[in-house]
Amino acid sequence: MPPSMATENSTNTSRAEEFKVQANEAFKAHKFSQAIDLYTQAIELNHDNAVYWANRAFAHTKLEEYGSAIQDATSAIEIDPKYSKGYYRRGAAYLAMGKFKEALKDFQQVKRLCPNDPDAAKKLKECEKAVMKLKFEEAISVPESEKRSVADSIDYHTIEVDSQYSGARIEGDVVTLDFVKKMLEDFKNQKFLHKRYACQIVLQMRDLLRELPSLVDIHVPDGKHFTVCGDVHGQFYDLMNIFELNGLPSEENPYLFNGDFVDRGSFSLEVILTLFAFKCMCPSAIYLSRGNHESKSMNKIYGFEGEVRSKLNDTFVELFAEVFCCLPLAHVINNKVFVVHGGLFSVDGVKLSDIRAIDRFCEPPEEGLMCELLWSDPQPQLGRGPSKRGVGLSFGGDVTKRFLEDNNLDLVVRSHEVKDEGYEIEHDGKLITVFSAPNYCDQMGNKGAFIRFEAPDLKPNIATFSAVPHPDVKPMAYANNFLRMFS
Repeated sequence: MPPSMATENSTNTSRAEEFKVQANEAFKAHKFSQAIDLYTQAIELNHDNAVYWANRAFAHTKLEEYGSAIQDATSAIEIDPKYSKGYYRRGAAYLAMGKFKEALKDFQQVKRLCPNDPDAAKKLKECEKAVMKLKFEEAISVPESEKRSVADSIDYHTIEVDSQYSGARIEGDVVTLDFVKKMLEDFKNQKFLHKRYACQIVLQMRDLLRELPSLVDIHVPDGKHFTVCGDVHGQFYDLMNIFELNGLPSEENPYLFNGDFVDRGSFSLEVILTLFAFKCMCPSAIYLSRGNHESKSMNKIYGFEGEVRSKLNDTFVELFAEVFCCLPLAHVINNKVFVVHGGLFSVDGVKLSDIRAIDRFCEPPEEGLMCELLWSDPQPQLGRGPSKRGVGLSFGGDVTKRFLEDNNLDLVVRSHEVKDEGYEIEHDGKLITVFSAPNYCDQMGNKGAFIRFEAPDLKPNIATFSAVPHPDVKPMAYANNFLRMFS
C-alpha cells in the first residue's frame, strides 16, 4: 500500500472514531436521529467496523425503526460473525416486531459466543419462554371462522356494583358529560372505573363503530373549527393537558384522534376509556382512527394487554381486541384533508373509494392497503423505498402529490412518528405529521402537538405543548417482561 494511502486510511479511521464518540454522546442525550447521522458519517469513513453498524442499529431501535435496525445489525454480523452484540441488537429488533422465533435464534447465538455471560443467559431463557408461550397459544387457537364474539356473550346489566364503590356511575344506559367529568377526576387520582361501566362504554362503542364506513367523511361548517391529534400512547395526563389547552370534546369543539391511543404509556386504559366515553356521550364530538397499535400483536408486546389484564380482566383483553377491529382506517375533512395514522401506498391510483371498500374488521394484515394505511412513513427523497420499520413502505413527495391530485384533495395529515417539535411539515407543505405524546416514553424530550382547522379555508393552525408530570408509574410497566429488558 502506498504511504499516502496508508496515511489517508489512518486519517479516516481517526475521524470515524471521532464521529462515533460524538454519536455516543448524542445517544446518551436521547438525540437518536442525530446519533444515527453521526454513526452514518463514521460508517462512510470506515465501512468495516462492526461496532458502528451495531451502534446505529441500537439508535434505530430507539426510534422504533426496527427494519433498519435489523439491516444494520446484519451488516455488523457479516463484518464480524463472532461479534455477539450484532446478534444481540438484531434479536432485540426482531423481538420488538413480535418475531420471537427469529429473535430466539439470535439470542442462542449470543449464548454460544458468550457462554459465561449471565445477562445473555437470562435473556435467552426469557426468549425461550416467550416462544413456548407463542407455540402454546398457536396450538389452542381457534380458526377465525369459528370464533365467537366475546361482546355478544356479555350483558353488562348483570355485572353487580358493590355498594362500597364510590367512583363514577352511569345512570341507566346514557353516558353523560357529568359522568365523564367524574370519571376523569377519578382517573387523575388513580382510581379505577368499575368493570360494569367500563364494559358498558366498550360495548356501546362497538355498536357505534360497526355502523361506520372504513373511510369516514367529516363536515365542518363554515366558521367552525376542528382539531386533529396524533399518537397519545397511554399518556393520560398529557391527554388531559390537551383538553385543558383546547377544551373538552363537544359538538362545538370536535376532535379526531389519529390512532395509537394505547401501548408504551402505562395509563392506556384510562386513555381509551376517556376517548370511548366521549364518543358514546356525543358521537359527533370525537372521531377515532385506527393506528398500528390498535392490534393484538402490538398490545401483547407493548403493554396494553398486560395493563387491561391487571386493571380489569382477561375478558376485557378480548373485548378491546374486537372493538379495535371496528375502528375506521381514515377520515376526510370537507373533501379536502385526508387524515390517516400511517401513510400512503405501494401503488399509484388508489382512490378514496378503494379505502371505503376495505373490509377492516380483522387484525391488520402484513401487506396491502390496510397495512400501508397503518404503517407507512414519508421519506424526503422521491419515489418509494423500503420501510425503516420493516412493515409498510416509505413514500416520497411525488407519491403524496399524485394521491392528492387523483382524489382532488389538498393535504395529508398523518401521525405514527415522534417529532422533536410535535409535528413536521414535509412534501412541499402537502403532508403534516402530528404527534401528541410529549416526552414520549419519558425519555425522548419531544414536544406534543395538535392541529386546529378552521372552515372554510381549513388552514392548519398548529399548537405545541410540553409534557406534564404524571404519577410515578414508568412507561412499559405492563409490557412483555422480556421486552422491558431492552427498553
